Amino acid sequence: MKPHVILHMASSIDGRILSSNWPESAANVLDDTYERIHRELKGDAWIVGRVTMAEFGKGEPVLATAPEPLPRQTWRAPGSEHGPFAVAVDRSGKLHLNISRANDDPIVVVLTEAVSDDHLAELHRDGISYIFAGRDDVDLAQALEVLNAEFGIERLLLEGGGGINGSFLAAGLVDEISLLICPVADGIAGPSVFDRKEGLPAAALVLQGMDRLDGDVIHLRYMVQHR
Repeated sequence: MKPHVILHMASSIDGRILSSNWPESAANVLDDTYERIHRELKGDAWIVGRVTMAEFGKGEPVLATAPEPLPRQTWRAPGSEHGPFAVAVDRSGKLHLNISRANDDPIVVVLTEAVSDDHLAELHRDGISYIFAGRDDVDLAQALEVLNAEFGIERLLLEGGGGINGSFLAAGLVDEISLLICPVADGIAGPSVFDRKEGLPAAALVLQGMDRLDGDVIHLRYMVQHR
């Protein structure tokens, strides 16, 4: 069974999601509001792409060597019995985190079967759980099924960069959208809420609610109409 997927993101009024050049006061208000609503959405897990998860890493990469081939099957690290979980999609095994938790949540990495045994050994050493979804590229629909079956995830918050968000939307896997609009006009080229090189099929949305929050942040909530 697929978890219910809620995209939870924040952006400028023109859809940009990097806040480094925004006024500090606006960025601070948005950060606090974003985290509050994240908690209120009560997800069993949150999922991001490799680049976003890499921001939680500590120190330089510390590689490992596998003493023997490791099976391509789910591995659950000690201490990851309960969520919420921090899930990262890392198709090529490029994440080197040196930690087992992000925001105090146990990390689970979504891999392909093409990943090296040495990288799996590194994840074992760091206490990071992992699943497989696809041979050479990640099958997001399969990943969601495995996360539900193996980790009991029924409600998943999609909080990635624009790339992973766009991939989920293109695959028809987003059920709801929770979007915080900060009163900032950016205009600088960069990541947006949804990015995909080959474009996206238009998704029809139904407005469920709209609230004006502190700092003139607007919270929009939509249901996604699946064809």
